[in-house]
Amino acid sequence: MPQSPVASGGSGPSGADATRSIEPSILTALPHYLPLVVFPLILLGALHGGWWLLPPLVFMSVAGYLDRALGRDGQNMDPSNTPEHRLFWHNLPVWSWSFLWPPTLVFGMWQILVGDQFSIWECVLLAIILTMEAQAVFVVGHEMIHRRTTWERRVGEFLLASVSYPQYATEHVYIHHALVGTPYDVGSAPKGESFWKYFPKEVVHNLISSWEVARERLSRRRLPVWHYDNPFWRYVIGVAFWCGLVFWMGGIWAVPVFIVLGLSCVFSMKMSNYFQHYGLRRVRLDNGRWEKAMPRHSWSADWKFSNWMFFNMQRHADHHAVASRQYPLLQVSGLDESPELPGTYADMMNIVLRPKRWFEKMDPLVDQWREHFYPEIHDWGPYDSPLAAARPDAFDAILEIFGAAPRLAKRIERNPELLDNLQDQEFVDLDLPKGFGPDEEYESIARRGLARVYWTYEMDVPELKGLVAELPVADARETAEIVRNWSNDKAFQIGMHVMRGNLFPAEASTALSNLAEASISTVLASVVADYVDRFGTLSVSGVAAVLLGDLASREAYPGVGIDMLLLHDGRRSGKNEQVCRSFQEALADLAQDSLLFSPVPPGSNAILALPLSELADHARNSTSGDVPALTRARCAFEYEGSDIADRFEEARRQILAECGADESFLARLSGQTRDPAETGVSAYARMRGGLNDVEKAARYLQLSRGGSYLDDPAPSAAAVFDTAGAEPLAQAAIMWRDLQGVMRLVGEEGFDATAAGPKVKALLANACGQEDFDALTSAVAETASRAAERIDTLVPRA
Repeated sequence: MPQSPVASGGSGPSGADATRSIEPSILTALPHYLPLVVFPLILLGALHGGWWLLPPLVFMSVAGYLDRALGRDGQNMDPSNTPEHRLFWHNLPVWSWSFLWPPTLVFGMWQILVGDQFSIWECVLLAIILTMEAQAVFVVGHEMIHRRTTWERRVGEFLLASVSYPQYATEHVYIHHALVGTPYDVGSAPKGESFWKYFPKEVVHNLISSWEVARERLSRRRLPVWHYDNPFWRYVIGVAFWCGLVFWMGGIWAVPVFIVLGLSCVFSMKMSNYFQHYGLRRVRLDNGRWEKAMPRHSWSADWKFSNWMFFNMQRHADHHAVASRQYPLLQVSGLDESPELPGTYADMMNIVLRPKRWFEKMDPLVDQWREHFYPEIHDWGPYDSPLAAARPDAFDAILEIFGAAPRLAKRIERNPELLDNLQDQEFVDLDLPKGFGPDEEYESIARRGLARVYWTYEMDVPELKGLVAELPVADARETAEIVRNWSNDKAFQIGMHVMRGNLFPAEASTALSNLAEASISTVLASVVADYVDRFGTLSVSGVAAVLLGDLASREAYPGVGIDMLLLHDGRRSGKNEQVCRSFQEALADLAQDSLLFSPVPPGSNAILALPLSELADHARNSTSGDVPALTRARCAFEYEGSDIADRFEEARRQILAECGADESFLARLSGQTRDPAETGVSAYARMRGGLNDVEKAARYLQLSRGGSYLDDPAPSAAAVFDTAGAEPLAQAAIMWRDLQGVMRLVGEEGFDATAAGPKVKALLANACGQEDFDALTSAVAETASRAAERIDTLVPRA
C-alpha cells in the first residue's frame, strides 16, 4: 500500500487507526449538548454586560486548544443497525439549538439597538459574540436542510435567513452534493486556486445557480417560476423578516450592518468549504460519466471537542458519501479511504487566508493524495485548470487536449472561445459521432475521407478568401484582428482533426498553408484598399508579396513563421515603401497571439521590404553558405495591373542560376551538420540526416542541377528528391515534415517528446504511422541513418 496521502495532524493515533463502536444513548449523546452552554452565557452577557461578556467570548474561542488537549474521537455508530428513532437524544440538542438561536439573536440585537444601558465597547463586543455564534448557523442549518421531514428543512432555511444566506439550502443540496469534486462545482476549489479568488466566485455562483436550479425544478413540474412552490419566496420572506426586525429596532442604518455581519458568517463558512474539498477531484470515466462521490473526495478531521461542538461537521467525507446520514451516524474513515486534514479546523482557518503558506502546506498533500488514489493518472492539468471551471460543458474535450496537445491546451486556456468550434457545424459534420457505422475501422475511414476532401480540396485558397471576405471589417487594422480570430478558429479545427486521426499531418499542412495564404493575402488587400481610399491609386508597377520557406512550399504547421519579401518598384519608392511599411505592421498584427503564425519580433527581417532592383544584390549578400531563401519563393499577392510578379520570377531564376554556377558557394552549402551527435525524436531537425540536412541537400540538388529544377518556384524537398530519383530521401523528407507538423501541434519549438505524457507520445506515433513511441524512436533513428548515407553519396562534401 502506498504511503497515506495525508499524515496525521497531531500526536496520537488518527481516527483511521483507533476507531471503536458505540451505541446511541443519552450518555453518548451528552457531549453534543455542549453547544447549548453558550446560550445562557450569551444571555448573562446581554443582561449585565461588562465582564459577563467575556465567558461566551472565551467559550467560543477555545475549540482549537481543546481539540489538541482532548485529542481525537474515533467513535463510530453502526448506521446499518441504528434506526433513526433511536437517535432522539442526539437530535434533541440540534433541535434545541435551532429554537434557542432566534430569540437569543433578537434579545441580543434589542440590547444593542434599543437598550441604552451599554457603552459603545460593550455593544461592539456583544455584536461580535452574536456574530461568532451565528457562524454555527451553517452547522445546524446544514444539518437541518439535509433532514427528511419538511418542518426540519424549513427550520434550517429560517436559520440560514438569519445570516442573509437562505439560498444555500438549494445550492448545497442540489448542486454542491451532486457535482462535488467536478469542474461544475464552484464550491470544490481546484489545486492552485487561492481562497481570495475562490470566495467571490463561489458567493456569486451560489446565488445564480440556486435560482437556476429552483427554476428548472419548477419547469420539470410544468409550473411557472413565480409559483408559490418556488423556495425563493420563503427565502425572501425569511430575509425580509430579519431585516424588517432590525429596521424596527435600529432604523435604516442597522440593516446594512446586520447584512454585513451575516456575510462575515458566510465568509467563515466559505473558508471551511474551501479547505474541505481543496484540490480533490472526481475522475472522468471512459463512459463519459464522473465517478461516484466517495470519502476520498473530501478532507476530513476527527477532533473530539470540535465533534461535540459542531455536530461531527469534521466528518465531511462520509457526509458526502451518504448525504442523508444524520450527524451521529457519520463515520470516520481510514486514511486509505479518505484524506485527513493536517491540523484542526482552527489550524486550517489560520493559514487559509495566506495563499503562499496554504499552497506550501496543502499542495504536496494533494499530490500525495493523487499518487495514492489515482497512480494511473499522470497529468492533472485539465482538472486543475481554471478552464475546466469556466467551461465544464467542454470538459471531455479539455481532457483530450490537455492529455495529447499541451500547446493547444495553453491556447484554449487563453482563448476558451476556441472550444466553441467543436460545436460548430463545420466541425461536427466532419467529426462524425461514434456508432454510425458497422465498425470502428469503417467509421475512421469515413471521417478521414470527409476531412481530407473538405480541407485539402474544397477549402482551397480562393474558397477560404471568399469566406473571409464575408466578414464585416472597417479598416486594415480591424481586418488583421478579425482574420486572426477567424484563422485561429480554422487552425484549431484542423489541429483537432489531426488529434483525432481525421487528418494526417501532410493533409493538415496543406490545409494550414491554404489558410495562411488566404489570411495573408486578405490582410494585404485591405492595406492596399486603405491606402487607395486615402491617397489614390498606386504606381502602375505596384507592389507584390512573396512567400518564402515553409509557407511558399505549402508545408505550414502551427506556429509557422511569416517569412516574406515585400517587393516594390523603386520608381515611386516613397508611396510604395509606405505601403510596404503598412504591410509589415498589418502582418505583425495578424501574427500577434495567433495559433497559426509565430509572432513577428520587433525589428525582425522576417518580413523584408525592398525594391525589385535591389533583389539580386540582397540575395548575393545574404547567401554565404546558407540555403538561399529564393529556392522556395512564391508570389502570393500582387497589386492589380502590376507586372512585378513576372519580373520577380525572372529575377529569381537568374539569381538561383548564378548560385548554382558558383562552385565555391555550392561547396559551402554542402558542408557537414555541425552537431551530428544529437539523436532522438525531438532532435529530428538537428540530427545528422534530419530535416535540416535533408532540406539542405534538396536545395543543393535544386541549385546544382538547375534547368527544370528551377521551374517550380517553391518545391518541397520531397518533390526535389522525387525528380532526382532519390526515393529514400523523399521518404525521409515526408517523415520529417509529418513529425514537424505534429510536434508543433503538441508543443512549442524545442519541445521534449521523451518527457511527454503517454497520450502525447501515442499521438506522435500514430500521426507518423507508427505503432507506439518506441517504434517511432526506432523509425526516426533508422530514417536519419539512411538519409545521412544517401546524402553522402548524392552531395559531395567540401
